Order: sequence, then structure tokens, then C-alpha cells
Amino acid sequence: MEFIIKFAQTHETFRVAEIESLAVIEKLDLKIIEYDVDSPVCVVQLPSIEAAKRLIKRSILAQSIHELWGQGLTLDDLHESVKKNTPHLWPQYEMACFKFDVDAYRGAHTSKGRLGIINTFSYLPFEGPISLSKPDEVFTVFEQWKHNSVPLGVEFPDKVWMGRFLANSARDLVLRYDLKKRDYISTTSMDSELALITANISLAAPGKMFYDPFAGTGSFPVACAHFGAMAWGSDIDGRSMRGDGGKKSLYGNFEQYGLRAGFGDVFTSDMTNSPIRRVPMWDGIVADPPYGVREGLRVLGLKDPEKTPWLIEAGIKKGKDPDYVPPKKPYSFLAMLDDILVFASDTLVENGRVSFWMPTANDEDQEIPMPTHPCLETVSVCVQAFYKWSRRLITYRRIPDREVSQAALEAYAARQKVVNTGTSADDLNPFRNGYFKGFKTDE
Repeated sequence: MEFIIKFAQTHETFRVAEIESLAVIEKLDLKIIEYDVDSPVCVVQLPSIEAAKRLIKRSILAQSIHELWGQGLTLDDLHESVKKNTPHLWPQYEMACFKFDVDAYRGAHTSKGRLGIINTFSYLPFEGPISLSKPDEVFTVFEQWKHNSVPLGVEFPDKVWMGRFLANSARDLVLRYDLKKRDYISTTSMDSELALITANISLAAPGKMFYDPFAGTGSFPVACAHFGAMAWGSDIDGRSMRGDGGKKSLYGNFEQYGLRAGFGDVFTSDMTNSPIRRVPMWDGIVADPPYGVREGLRVLGLKDPEKTPWLIEAGIKKGKDPDYVPPKKPYSFLAMLDDILVFASDTLVENGRVSFWMPTANDEDQEIPMPTHPCLETVSVCVQAFYKWSRRLITYRRIPDREVSQAALEAYAARQKVVNTGTSADDLNPFRNGYFKGFKTDE
């Protein structure tokens, strides 16, 4: 069966990745028949109406899903398609309370024009009452118009579809988890929409364990817990998670949304000094690593232990004190990306996913290459573009050990590892260096 997915007009490069991930979660055989990133209409093939409702029920980027009744380049083509493909469905809706609607993307109609389009479907044998407020069935004509069609005076749309409404998505969650309504946030808290999308793409679901190694105020753990996963987190700065220890804390955010059952725990740590055993345990890892723009990236440790032996002694004596702040040393941005993949390859279960955000320049000459690992397969790369830079949500799948290339593993082990070279924050972070230079190439 074929269906129409109506997407919201935002984060276009994330749409397919989310829908395909939801099909994996629901174990559905999904095939995308027709889709253009410039259009909010996507035609997909699914085994049943029930499958269509399951696919859409937790989508953030979709708005609704509809049973496809017809399509064409013109309204006449659409009518021919409806008459050819759906007469066997008509008797089911003869006496149903219904309404028709017209959804014109990049186009506009007067009330009279919309009514004129609706009246062209008078051949359908619907004799039930019409209700604009509480219909049992909603039939929608979707139109795709050229850009600037209204000021250019374009008379007809490029393509039209007609479908029967089946179900809405979970897009209302964006408002429920809006940071403006959250009790505890920071300047770097990920907005609710992107956090929920990340949780979907990484396959957060009941019965799964998810971990955020850069938890901060908990945007990702909260999103994963909403979808039923048990959420864990850590951060190099324990104060960001603890907050005031009450309402304004990471745990307080879980309480605000009634998600205490989905809270595993949090602890102070960093990626290079994690107490987590390097064994497969996480179904998913989600992260928005620090970009090192406000200040240079750092990890726990001493830059030169021989020059500061007293800091080592202080750590031995006071390391377990609640108010102890351990020393930190500079950290390479590229080494951090490499460490994330190594950690994921060690701790993800088979077919588990790691999804993390990575900034890069829009200029191809300054673009930071996407990291790779022989145990991880790239699932999707979604891009959120800004003026001179972008950030990418990169998602990998943990390949089962039996499918990992031994030759690739050996080559990876023998590679030249990313090391901390340089002493300044700019030396250690090519993105930070480019950011403050306005991503201008050195002459």
C-alpha cells in the first residue's frame, strides 16, 4: 500500500533519516517511492494502514500520514488516478461524516477557489454529513507549486496528490519539551526538537540503555527517556548536572516531565578517563560534544605532571571530596572525535547506534573530515547549516563482530593516531581556529 507523509517545513535533511529509523524501531518494511527535499510531501510504501500509523506515531519531523488515493501532474490527472485506483474503497465511506481540505505548498487559493477544487470530487458517492470541526474522515488535496508562484502569477501547481487522513505524528512534543518551559537549562542545552530527532534516529525505545557522555543539563537523556529508554549520562563538569541539587538540576528535569522511571544515573567523568568497562552494554550513545569555541577543549589530567607534583598529591588526598575539582589539560578536537568512535565501538551492542553532532566549515577546503572506524558503519549524515559553518548529526551502526573486516581492523590499529599537537586552543582545534577567522583561508 502507498501512503502520503506530510512533513513539517524544517530540518529537511533529517527527514528521511528519522523516518527510516522509525521503520527500524517498528520492524516495518518501508520503501520511499517519491521524495524531494524541496517538498513536504513524501510517498512511501508500507504493508498496511496499521503499519502506517505505527510509523508516524513518534515522528517529530512529520506532521501526518494519509492513505494515497491518487496523484498526477494536473487536477484532471488526479481525478483519473482516483477513479482508476480507488472505486473499491468508496462504499466504505458513503455514509461517513467527512470533510475535504486543500493543502497548497507555496501556493494560495481564495475560499472560492478551494471550494471549486473540492467540488470537482462530486463524483465520489459520499452522502454522509459534512463536518468541518469533527469529521470522521478527512480527504486532503496536496499541491506542490513552484517557488514564488503567487508573485509570479503561476496558474497551476506542478503536482497534486489526494489522500485520506490516517494519523498525526508526535510533533506536539516539541512544545511540551520546549527549553523555554524547562526548569533547568544552560547556554549549550540542545533544543527539544533536535534532541527528540536525535533520540529517534539513534533508535531510543523501551528496554534499551542509552548513554550521553556530555550530558550537561540532560537534553538528550530526557529525550531518550521519553521514548522509553533507560538514560544514563556523564560530564566532565559535575556541577552542570547537579545544578542546585533540587528542581534546577539534570534529575530535576526528569522529575518535571514525569520521567523518573527512565533515569539511570549520572556521574562526573570524561571520554578519556571513563570508569565504564569497555564491554558491549549500550544500545545507543547520543552526544553533542563541546566544540571548544567559548574556551579550549579539556580533559581530566595534567599537562606536565613533573612540574606540578602537588596536584597529584591533592588528587590522592581530596579526590573523593564532593567539592573537589580535578585539574584538566588541553585536548585535541580531532582526538575527541576519534575517542568517541573508539568508545562506541567498544561499548555498543551489535547494531547499536551512536549519534553525535559535529561542527564543520561550509567551505570544502576547510571542511573537517568525518571520522571513521572499521567497527562502525555510517547510517546517516544530517546537516543543519548556518552562515559560514554547519553542524552535522552523524549516526553510525555498530557492525556485528563477525562482519567486521579483520584487514580493516589491522589497518586501523596501525594508523597514525590523532595526538595533541600544539599548545594553544587554536592549535588543538581546527574548527575553533576557523570560527574566529571567519573561515577565511590563509593566504
